[in-house]
Amino acid sequence: MAGPLPQGMQRVVLGKGFVAAVLSEVAQLRAGRVFVLSNRSSAAKADELADALRGAGVLAEGSVCTDVVMGGAEEGLLRAADRAAAAKADCLVTLGGGAVQDAGKIIRMWLSTAPDEGGRASMSAIQTACKRDPLPPLPPQIALPNSFAMAEFTAVAGMTTAENVKSGIAHPAIMPTAVVFDPVLAAGLPEWVRFGTALRGVEHVVGALTHPAATEEVRTGALEGAALLAEGLEAMLAAPTCPAAMQRVFEGGWHAIVALNKGCYPALGHLVENQYSARYDVHQGSCSGVLMARIMAHHAPSTAPLQALLAAAFGRPGTPATQVVTELVRRLPGVQHDHTPEVAAGLQGFADFLFEKHIDRLNRLSPTPFHSAADIHGMLTRPVADFAASAL
Repeated sequence: MAGPLPQGMQRVVLGKGFVAAVLSEVAQLRAGRVFVLSNRSSAAKADELADALRGAGVLAEGSVCTDVVMGGAEEGLLRAADRAAAAKADCLVTLGGGAVQDAGKIIRMWLSTAPDEGGRASMSAIQTACKRDPLPPLPPQIALPNSFAMAEFTAVAGMTTAENVKSGIAHPAIMPTAVVFDPVLAAGLPEWVRFGTALRGVEHVVGALTHPAATEEVRTGALEGAALLAEGLEAMLAAPTCPAAMQRVFEGGWHAIVALNKGCYPALGHLVENQYSARYDVHQGSCSGVLMARIMAHHAPSTAPLQALLAAAFGRPGTPATQVVTELVRRLPGVQHDHTPEVAAGLQGFADFLFEKHIDRLNRLSPTPFHSAADIHGMLTRPVADFAASAL
């Protein structure tokens, strides 16, 4: 099925093998030095693609690069940026999860300034380059997601600094040029990645529905995504590697993230969970598993009617949405649903950090304000067992 295209993206390709789809896109873009960036678990598929690009005479020197790791750690990302610049890449193909897709956006920004900047890539130079006005054209990016995090549909790129703090860049120009989704790329994914990234789609629905800036158009798009996600997740739970089930989850996540992008990105869950992920080295799917219902419970006094729409979209009208989410998370293989004891012991310090560094932004994003670090701590530590008896 067709879905909405975010501003700056030319097309989304479904139902076509990834190698043939990329070769077609490269030909349309008239690229001559294609740099392939992949996560390590997808290296075999990336090699297959690189062989085809080499055969077409358009593979950049230094491909395939697998330096970017989960979370987008700064060292590997900058090393990849230097390799792409040395290869004089004029197009990036990014095969993998959210960290690889975001890394591609950041590397494209570096490629737009590297000839003038000289030397090794640095985040400070890339962030400075992002502020240029006018911004020169960036090399195109063909995104090949192997999961469902949906980073390929945003004009935001995150990474984790050496100090374990989330950073990155944001600019309309870094939206990928094209997206190719081929379920074969998800073959062999561990369950915590497959189902954790699928859960992020539900997170995007919640964010779009309940964001203070959400419009009816945004909420309608989010609910369309919710219905597709509900259908796809049930099918994927029954048959985790079923191509049709994975494509339905992808389509639901696509609708949800495009809705969220219409003035509501990031949402409250993104801000809290991104910081939690960086601080405790937890995959973002599990961050949603641990925190999504807790965050919903915090702002339920302001968003109860909207949360009820989510429950209905998942086929459970009249059930508290926090209960719907909590029970869904418990069914998803490999997805963490509560804090580890080590994390739980340090949550007061995390709440203090969020209040000190981010309280103004938290309150811009939260439908129910936080008045103190104790409010944040109370949200983070609310017992999961409470959600079945939520006041929704």
